Amino acid sequence: MSERSDLAVLPDEWRMPDVTILGDPDPSGRERNAVAAARRSARPAPLGAELAVAGLVQAALLLLLGVGLGVGPLGLLAGAVSAAAADAALGYGLRRSGAVRLGPANVVTLARMTLVVGVTALVVGWLGAGGTAVLLAGTHATALLGLTSVALALDAVDGRVARRTGTVTPLGARFDMEVDAFLILLLSVLVARSLGGWVLAIGAMRYAFGVAGWLAPWLRERLPASLARKAVAAAQGVALLVASAPFVPRPVAFAVVAAALAALVWSFGRDVRWLWLRRGTARADAAGLATPATAQAYHG
Repeated sequence: MSERSDLAVLPDEWRMPDVTILGDPDPSGRERNAVAAARRSARPAPLGAELAVAGLVQAALLLLLGVGLGVGPLGLLAGAVSAAAADAALGYGLRRSGAVRLGPANVVTLARMTLVVGVTALVVGWLGAGGTAVLLAGTHATALLGLTSVALALDAVDGRVARRTGTVTPLGARFDMEVDAFLILLLSVLVARSLGGWVLAIGAMRYAFGVAGWLAPWLRERLPASLARKAVAAAQGVALLVASAPFVPRPVAFAVVAAALAALVWSFGRDVRWLWLRRGTARADAAGLATPATAQAYHG
């Protein structure tokens, strides 16, 4: 899975330019605010344009799934809601941080989210139609496997792009993590229909751990980097993808997912034990920039 550091500085070209007023070396605060507002309104809003393009691409994908594959209204609605929520949350976070562009790494992550929007429509549409195995065969299964495979593959790209371009940010890391977690949740819901409700533990574990962190602050302390944690995290999506393929025998799918869940329980258990032994000896970042254990459990 990708790594996105918790602290970075936005490039100068992504920040709002300083405002100066010619002929007045010491303008009043009111004048500065008025000129700044005028210049902001006159300048193009690339961030808004980029998010609008993303919305159009997501809408086009949903239209293709609806017309080409017959995804029902419930699935299309779920996909539209997930797209709108993701775009709104990302736009709000970027504007709050002062960025005026998405940045290359966030573009990759947003592309992954667009693919996850398609997966959402397919899974929810399938469940709304009764959740029978027949409905997720042929082109439906091909579309799901294709969208999910590309989304998982791109997970190794966005973090690398962020580091190479010097655009690593806490917001980008959080966005990346949420896309991963949501995709794994969708896949666990899908696979649970054939293997049993126990599969839902894979998708729910990250969210349950996050809730536990609010109740027990020591669970939010920083964890040391771990290659084993990264490998276990990456295995979850792959295992669920394999199990969702209609051509994989049920015993094989069961064994693969059971092994993935066992590894995830071990990974979380090891981290919880480490945090428990260190409780009270470390202090969380007061500014909220420390990587929570839940994020590191999925990203290392």
